Amino acid sequence: MADDLPYKPAPGEIPTNPGVYRFRGDDDRVLYVGKAKNLRQRLSNYFAPLETLHERTRRMVLTATRVDWTVVPTDVDSLQLEYQWIKQYNPPFNVKYRDDKSYPFLAITLADEAPRVMMTRNRKIRGAKYFGPYPKVWAVRDTIDLMLKVFPIRTCNDAQYRRAMQTGKPCFPGQIGKCGGPCSMTVSIEEHRKIVDDFIAFMQGGDERFTIELTTRMKAAAAALDFEQAAIYRDKLESIDAVLTKSALVLPDSEDADLFGIVGDELDAAVHHFIIRGGRVRGASSHIVEKELDLTNGELVDQVLQRTYGDAKGSDIPRRVLVPEAPATKAELEEFLSERRGTRVEIADALRGQRAELMRNATLNAQQALVRHKSQRTSDYSTRTQALADLQEALGMPDAPLRIECYDISHLQGTNVVGSMVVFEDGLPRKDQYRAFGIAETTDDTDSIYQVLSRRLARLDESGDPEQTGKPRFSYPPQLLLVDGGQPQVNAAARALAESGHTEIALAGIAKRLEELWLPGDDFPVILPRTSEALYLVQRLRDEAHRFAITHQRARRKRDIRTVLSEIPGLGESRIKALLKHFGSVAALREATADQIQELPGIGPKLAQTIFMHLARG
Repeated sequence: MADDLPYKPAPGEIPTNPGVYRFRGDDDRVLYVGKAKNLRQRLSNYFAPLETLHERTRRMVLTATRVDWTVVPTDVDSLQLEYQWIKQYNPPFNVKYRDDKSYPFLAITLADEAPRVMMTRNRKIRGAKYFGPYPKVWAVRDTIDLMLKVFPIRTCNDAQYRRAMQTGKPCFPGQIGKCGGPCSMTVSIEEHRKIVDDFIAFMQGGDERFTIELTTRMKAAAAALDFEQAAIYRDKLESIDAVLTKSALVLPDSEDADLFGIVGDELDAAVHHFIIRGGRVRGASSHIVEKELDLTNGELVDQVLQRTYGDAKGSDIPRRVLVPEAPATKAELEEFLSERRGTRVEIADALRGQRAELMRNATLNAQQALVRHKSQRTSDYSTRTQALADLQEALGMPDAPLRIECYDISHLQGTNVVGSMVVFEDGLPRKDQYRAFGIAETTDDTDSIYQVLSRRLARLDESGDPEQTGKPRFSYPPQLLLVDGGQPQVNAAARALAESGHTEIALAGIAKRLEELWLPGDDFPVILPRTSEALYLVQRLRDEAHRFAITHQRARRKRDIRTVLSEIPGLGESRIKALLKHFGSVAALREATADQIQELPGIGPKLAQTIFMHLARG
């Protein structure tokens, strides 16, 4: 089937050198840019039989009309060229980055005669030095207010500065003590520049020399009985301490690093970036990465680092970059970043100690950013309407599915089997109508799906006022049923629909790759386009059904565990909690010896033996 691609290069035509390749489509538009250590080996993956390719990769190679490549001397050169071309062409099949929100920065306009400190969201001010990003506007303003007490520099705008310098009268912020530039008539341009340099030195690393120097001056002033001056130094020390307190110490105070937490799914990934200088978090931001082709975690890390540091130079690049997984191109990326910084840059995993704890925090923030992104897409009315229309068209339904129910099965090695039903109306979740189904006996997931849907569909025929039955709208029919799984699960659900007599309800199964929806009786799945809003809606339905099933399965398992343990004489609530926390499950506890059980505080030899014997009999 690879011969179906007429632009496939002849055997031996592709070189084995490192380089960068471009897939092009109609009108010579660049569709995708990639790099390779061995161009022939890498490109051969794209010309494998089409049925073996990931759906999005297959879509890309079928859209393309030709491929070209450029050989480069080294792997580092291929990194640089790939970044430049992605930036230049903005290919639709490469990953796309979008800010989770527009974060504010603290900027110093070093290109000005008298540099100014300000809060801005504009990252393109000529000659500016940036600090942050900060999560909130007030955090930037608080930092500026505190730092001005220690390093009084210019805050007025350019018009006020020029007017003050021309007239010899202080600018208005200078008159009220909010500007310390030459326009305030308190310092010269040269003196102001030195204060600015000190400000930057402190912000880059929390330079301790300022604290030491101010403490020495305060003590000297106090010894000379100049208590007014000593109080000024004391206030400056308090301002420095306040800035340092706001940026928590998370790593050793000599550590300059950037740390990236990354969480993704089939369609998107979220990146949370901690900027650490002098061991303290000086800035944090989140970004959403839209993945067009299927990427490994290492490949995603590679793309994130290129995007973050492609235009950076000098101290904007830290000495160490901490990532959840080192990419295959680690050595090339280190050389790439070291050239831009001017000194060696290390890329490392954050697996132990304080780094691991900070990585867990960044990963949690990334997870929240991804959830926010998904929620925002489904909360917009026009987006929801488009999603329902796309789903109606893809499944060939006569009307848009205003009520959708999605089902999933969860169990632990075949025990505590639970089915979940989540409901979306008009593209939004209706959590008050979610249901969980306990399944006493089942042979496999397909039988579980059949049982759950049979029980649910039986309720459609119930008469009576939903408000009086206490189950509002449970008897209302959905327009679409979704089940998590492929053709076997769909066939089981179709059997339940046929037996219930409700064949008017549409049915589809969500395959693992997510772009694929299986319909009853069809040999091939329906493919949802990557840009379709329906794809995001289906993904959220699947994820919500999975979350709800897992939640109830764990709750049921916990109840069962507590029931077993509560039957043991001498075990109260606190001891049960201690056992569950230590062993995690009754299955693990059953594997433990009496001596291992006895290691827990508050459990003596006799009680440990009682627990062991009771579980052994069970």
